[in-house]
Amino acid sequence: MSDLLQVERLSAGYGEAVVLSDVSFSLAEGETLALLGRNGTGKTTLMDTLAGATRQHGGTIRLGGVMLNRLASHERATAGIGWVPQERNIFKSLTVHENLTAVARPIRAGHASRPWTPERVYEMFPRLAERKTNLGTQLSGGEQQMLAVGRALVLNPRLLLLDEPLEGLAPIIVEELLRAIARITRDEGLSAIIVEQHPQAILAISHRAVVLDHGNVVHRGAAAPLLEQPELLDRLLGVSRAPH
Repeated sequence: MSDLLQVERLSAGYGEAVVLSDVSFSLAEGETLALLGRNGTGKTTLMDTLAGATRQHGGTIRLGGVMLNRLASHERATAGIGWVPQERNIFKSLTVHENLTAVARPIRAGHASRPWTPERVYEMFPRLAERKTNLGTQLSGGEQQMLAVGRALVLNPRLLLLDEPLEGLAPIIVEELLRAIARITRDEGLSAIIVEQHPQAILAISHRAVVLDHGNVVHRGAAAPLLEQPELLDRLLGVSRAPH
């Protein structure tokens, strides 16, 4: 299986501040990666950097062989990045349906799977189908998150970035979103990187895992061993600058 994403010796941050240092990892086509670490370890900065929303100081990011380093956020979306930041970037003054049709893109040439359309998003999230004429302001937090994921999907991306998609949601909505994310990644084969504070839930649907601490990668490997060895996971998430 060929690598879809290659990150090599990445250094990035905000302005002159360097948050990430010498970060390297790769992700194969069709794989999901759990990005783990305590609060403040650089997870969101890494997601923002992949999406083009930070200042990159060094290193390279390639998606499907295309160098992303100098591309702006909207150009990275065109290249195949579907980004769902913590802020749930929806147009609150538009209806659910308008939110989806405003950003929808045709499927890329050579893309084997069925394209993501607003109708397919409604199949994935029936709650949105029931509320397609509602404004963004009329949606619950869980429905807004579903819409944010739907907006990323109709871009027909090659890589989906989900930054704490389950944060602050009711348990029943968490279960619904987790099932949908598993279908999108496992069944549909869309590559994804997921940041989540509750690692067990995400490790269960991920192929690989990367753990960050102080802006450095302190662990990279298959997801299953971390799920099977909670003590190893606890040690990694409790580390203070562990060696590689």
